[in-house]
Parts: sequence; structure tokens; C-alpha cells
Amino acid sequence: MTEGTRTVEIERKYDVDVGTPLPEWIGIDAVDSVTDGELRELDARYFDTTDTDLARAGVAVRRRTGGPDAGWHIKGPREGDGRLEIAWPLDIGGPDHDGAIPDAVTAALVRWTTAPLTPLARIENSRTAYLLTGPDGVIAEFVDDRVRATDLRRPESPHTPVPREWREWEVELGPAAPTDEAGRTALFAAVENVVFAAGARPAASDSKLARALGH
Repeated sequence: MTEGTRTVEIERKYDVDVGTPLPEWIGIDAVDSVTDGELRELDARYFDTTDTDLARAGVAVRRRTGGPDAGWHIKGPREGDGRLEIAWPLDIGGPDHDGAIPDAVTAALVRWTTAPLTPLARIENSRTAYLLTGPDGVIAEFVDDRVRATDLRRPESPHTPVPREWREWEVELGPAAPTDEAGRTALFAAVENVVFAAGARPAASDSKLARALGH
């Protein structure tokens, strides 16, 4: 069985309006440059059991195309600003369009469920990514997401999938970010001074999937 790559994402999300201007990255001591934006067109299909066992456990499983981390992903329950992600490449197995989940992915899900999975939601995202860098490398990645989501559940028939659209920002710490809790807290505080000054708000939801499903 192929083991997935495990990483812990440490990030925060922010709600913004469609016309909110991008932040001006001034006043963050650790950051000395910001890259030009890189556009990534992402398309993710999420799966869960008919009883939403995974969602109730704070877990998400998806197949996503586009961007540097295209593949199959399991996102574990959030702990503070951190969340474990297990990732496999797209060619790990399973047909592209019939909803089959690769064996390696289902094996990793057994701690939460062994029930069959069905399509839950589709999330398309026009993402522009910027790297905030310092003397030692990438401190954080800032992304400006314009999201289009469709709830694919069909509890009744006839049922029309419900589309939703919104814009949000994410800041995820990079390899050159502080490794101690105090340092991370100080960095996020400096980042939030900048993003709130631009017009951002604390995210009403910490999950695109939850928002796609109307939660």
C-alpha cells in the first residue's frame, strides 16, 4: 500500500468582498519581498459517506487538479491553526471520472469510516498565489481565492445542485516561518494588521467544503 506524504498546514483564512484591494505588505519585519502573483485554476471533487461521517469528524477527502499539489488529499481535523494533510499523486489509481477512490486513500480513512464514499461537492477556485519571503526563504504563502462551489448531494429528486460563490484569502506559513508558538503568533499578528487594514475579516468558516455545503 502506498503511503501518502504527510504535512501539517498552519494557516488562517479571511473573508473579503469581491472588490477588496490586495494587501500592501508593509510593516512585517521578517518579510523583505513579495513575489508576483501566480494564477492557478483548481478543480476539486470532495467525497463523503451518505451519513457524512467524515465531515462530522472534521475530515475532508478530495481529488484536485491544477496547481503544484494536484492529487488526492485527506485533510484531518483542525487543531488550532494546524491541520494534517496526507497527499498522493493523481496517478495513484482510480479512474478519473467515475468517483472511484484509490485503495491507498480508503485505507488511510479507516480510522474515521469504512463506509462507501459518494460525491459530496465540487469546488472550483481561481487562485492567485504570492510568496512572502525573507533572508532564509519563504515565510508564508498568501493566496487570493475566488471560489465557485456546487453541492452535489441529492437527498431528494428532483434536486438541482446549489451553486455558491465567494472570495477569501489564506495565509499559510512556509518553511522559513518561526517554529516556536510565540514567533508564529507574532507573525500572524503582523500579517493580520496588514490584511485587516486592506478590508479583510476573520473567516466565518475555516473550511471551503463546509461553506460549499451551506454551513
